[in-house]
Amino acid sequence: MLPAIEAKNIGKKYNINHERGRYVTLRDVVVGVLKNPLKFLKKKTKDALGLSSKEDFWALSGVNFCFEKGEIIGIIGKNGAGKSTLLKILSQITPPTNGEIIIRGRVGSLLEVGTGFHPELTGRENIFLNGAILGMKKAEIVKKFDEIVSFANVEKFLDTPVKYYSSGMYVRLAFSIAAHMEPDILIIDEVLAVGDAEFQEKCLGKMNQISQEEGRTVLFVSHNLATVQKLCKKSLLLENGKVGMIGNTDEVITAYTHSKSGTNDNVYLQKIDASVLKYAKVTNQEDSEIIRSTDALKVVVCYGSKDGKPIHDGRLILTITNQKTQQIALVLDSHVSSIVWEGDLSAQGEIVTETESINLSEGTYAINIDFMSLGNRVEYIKNALDFTVTTEPEKYHFKNYPDATASHHLIRHSFKKREIN
Repeated sequence: MLPAIEAKNIGKKYNINHERGRYVTLRDVVVGVLKNPLKFLKKKTKDALGLSSKEDFWALSGVNFCFEKGEIIGIIGKNGAGKSTLLKILSQITPPTNGEIIIRGRVGSLLEVGTGFHPELTGRENIFLNGAILGMKKAEIVKKFDEIVSFANVEKFLDTPVKYYSSGMYVRLAFSIAAHMEPDILIIDEVLAVGDAEFQEKCLGKMNQISQEEGRTVLFVSHNLATVQKLCKKSLLLENGKVGMIGNTDEVITAYTHSKSGTNDNVYLQKIDASVLKYAKVTNQEDSEIIRSTDALKVVVCYGSKDGKPIHDGRLILTITNQKTQQIALVLDSHVSSIVWEGDLSAQGEIVTETESINLSEGTYAINIDFMSLGNRVEYIKNALDFTVTTEPEKYHFKNYPDATASHHLIRHSFKKREIN
């Protein structure tokens, strides 16, 4: 059987313009026009004034893969790795600069909120419009119409222009159309994160159904590694526009998280001028970023004093919040932990926080970092880190973990310091 998708040495190049030179006044423009009345070679005029230059940027380079029919493939990688560019090429929104894409079958895409919708048309009209774009006959669309509306749960707003829809309603209807129009290949970008948890589960179930029962191919892009792990047996890792790895999802995720631990990727704090906090990362006790409900956390925070002197009465408070509800799930405080440092903190070093089993429900969490000295706040960074918790009910023999908003701030934890010379 021929594969559903083949990519052969795909590359995509963009030209980046860099503005440089002094501020341009109206007088400069007039003089420039008088010197070049025929606007001869506009680019040369800009070069003569020192205003612009161009740089070639390869968003993708030498990408090769082959995906079979009926597979669900996860596509992961840090921001800027080329994931969205690849999906746009596969969806035939933009052509590759070089290489060849072979797609066998009809493609349905959901790349961003509102893709393919006309804001002035109603939900009903957009269903027929999207079906026509996918090449379906009116009779086929009518046959699927009730299923689409029911799945999206937008019956009350079906005859309302979609420009009045919330982002969640947009995504529900868009995904329902894409999934029910029977595409041979379904491409889903990060947009499902806009929907609520119940709808996300519904979408994951639908993707499983169209893959396993109907033999269709699904490409799923997400930064939620727990969801990718749950849905996809096979994954592709993109790194700087190139294929870093293709294979078993667990192995690909492990390679991705290990590669992040050695770079200034989003597991680290962004550097801030004259800041005390330098970087931070969160893992489980095995240094994996795949964190399960029963795991213990390890948070490493690196700091450096501004004046190069020891930090007196240093205090670190980590507040972990549920990203969906914004409610506090855990509070880790160096002044009330079971193990704390003695004396002052060195001028620069690392603070390692370790917890017992977190017992958090499945979801995404953020960590706020508050660093203090002598009772005064030195630095506070909101949402400095984030991590995803996944559950394994089949392993631990119970389905529901404790709610993330319960009194987990009583969890035992310890703080240890490491001096860095």
